[in-house]
Amino acid sequence: MFDSLSGKLQTAFRNMRGLGRLSEENVAEALREVRMALLEADVNFKVARDFIERVKTKSLGQEVIQSIQPGQQIIKVIHDELVDLLGSTNAGLALTGPTASVLMVGLHGSGKTTSSGKLARLLEKQGRRPLLVAADVYRPAAMDQLETLGRKLDLPVLVQRGEKDVLAIARHALAYARDHERNTLIFDTAGRLQIDEPLVQELVRLRDLVKPQEVLLVLDAATGQEAVNVATHFDQALGVTGAILTKLDGDARGGAALSLRSVTGKPIKYVGVGEKLEDFEAFHPERMASRILGMGDVVSLVEKAAEAVDLDEAKRLEEKMRKGQFTLEDFLGQLRQMKKLGPLEGLIGLLPGGAEALKQTDMSKSEQEFRRMEAMICGMTPVERRNPQILNASRRKRIAKGSGVTVAELNNLLNRFGQMQQMMKKMGKFQRMMGKMGGAGMNFLGR
Repeated sequence: MFDSLSGKLQTAFRNMRGLGRLSEENVAEALREVRMALLEADVNFKVARDFIERVKTKSLGQEVIQSIQPGQQIIKVIHDELVDLLGSTNAGLALTGPTASVLMVGLHGSGKTTSSGKLARLLEKQGRRPLLVAADVYRPAAMDQLETLGRKLDLPVLVQRGEKDVLAIARHALAYARDHERNTLIFDTAGRLQIDEPLVQELVRLRDLVKPQEVLLVLDAATGQEAVNVATHFDQALGVTGAILTKLDGDARGGAALSLRSVTGKPIKYVGVGEKLEDFEAFHPERMASRILGMGDVVSLVEKAAEAVDLDEAKRLEEKMRKGQFTLEDFLGQLRQMKKLGPLEGLIGLLPGGAEALKQTDMSKSEQEFRRMEAMICGMTPVERRNPQILNASRRKRIAKGSGVTVAELNNLLNRFGQMQQMMKKMGKFQRMMGKMGGAGMNFLGR
């Protein structure tokens, strides 16, 4: 996410940390690199210029805290200004009433249909009852795609093939939602390769009929400054309430995200960070600023873990580990839970300094090793996973052949797992011994 911008800013920061004292000359020199990084990321020229001016003014106007080096003080000012530029706080959806509506608008190819499905999934997890409405009457594939997403999510999708009147579809959707107690309608509207008046006027009529609480503009993050022009046009016609930035996991330079709020005044509400339905996040300016500046985003990492991990299962496994009863079947379950968190590269990127660590490590090898371990364990029978000691030479040969690895690789996995089991048993014994000692100590103290 914003790898190029993040890398250039971190290079500029390394130079800043060496500043002995702040003066107008060395601050201007230090910020020149930051300004170039922003412009190369396709940030709006005026936005970049104003940003640098504010940082410069605050850096020279502040007293440097004694415990902080001058260069670090500038970095803090940049962080604070970046948060402000991105919108300061998370702007959630304002959905009220028995039937709330969300209008998804944008150009063709920006990711409206997929984002509609992702938003429906997120809202259902928050306790709402969404209905997906196929309001794109020009692209039959959009209806098919929305139906596929609805099946995956086990959510209703209203599709009227052959109906060319978007307003008729909207009236039917409103009636359906009332009859089936669906309290949130998400309208996936038609897009174009470029803005045209017939499209906009059709959306205006739909907005006037539906009276949505949210009009969300879906923008491809790779669009750059053009995204700001698109946002301005849609906002003038429809009164956009916020934006969804898609494809942030790609090679987006970041200009759209950094320019959008400042130029249009509209907040970014969600971001798409992958192709899966769960790769969709609420946009938190402070967290995003920390990611861009290479400071990590531990809060988002914890939230991902909380969503993926089954707490009851985690407690059960902890008990098994303490008793030394952790099996390969349990290990397989842990590997699959890790996969739910997303690619390993993305998780490490959320840690402070993770972006730098990724440059020095080939994460594809680690991902490949996880897949091979999973394949080897899946190649075993349930009895073999629970009792790896029964794996004789012929069984090992069969498993290795079936999982596409060598016997030596399988032996390595089993040896490492055996060592882990032994370590767990020792830790369990130590904990039990400390527990007994603690109890004896309490008795001795008369408690």
